[in-house]
Amino acid sequence: MSKHRKKEHEADAAAAAEAVVSTEAAEPALDPLAEARAEATKNWDLYLRERAELENFRKRTQRDKEEFRIFTRKELLLEVLPVLDNLERALSHAGQDGEVQGLLEGVNMTVVQFRKVIEDFGARPINAVGVPFDSNLHQAMAQVETAEQPPGTVISEFQKGYLLHDRLLRPALVVVAKAPAAPPADETNQ
Repeated sequence: MSKHRKKEHEADAAAAAEAVVSTEAAEPALDPLAEARAEATKNWDLYLRERAELENFRKRTQRDKEEFRIFTRKELLLEVLPVLDNLERALSHAGQDGEVQGLLEGVNMTVVQFRKVIEDFGARPINAVGVPFDSNLHQAMAQVETAEQPPGTVISEFQKGYLLHDRLLRPALVVVAKAPAAPPADETNQ
């Protein structure tokens, strides 16, 4: 190879190398922009996720706070309900003669006031008598054989049950009907 050709070859190689270097120099200029856009997209996505998570946390906290406010009353109501039960028992056992009439009216007014306070706190009585026994709402204290009611029906209650915002506060203590026993075979023949 001649010297001249060798120089031309070296010049071509140098020019090609410069072209590669200039292309590489141009590409890093595009890469930082692309990287910045990718990072901006990533940060925007993170921002949206964190914002959604914060909103969910706020809603969850508000819901928990509301439940806490409602159910902190439970202890108070559980203390007050036996007082109301005793007043209602006194009313049901009181006589209707003139001497007891003033006492009866006073106790009746107290019961009405207690019922209003309990309802204001979000508690309401469970209607138990005449409905089918529900172990989620009732606690069976006894069973009585009867043909007057279908088996499994509540026929009376010892103590009222209460719901607090549709959750069981206290079950109703009830007597449940059961089918009468079949008479022994000896009695049916006689």
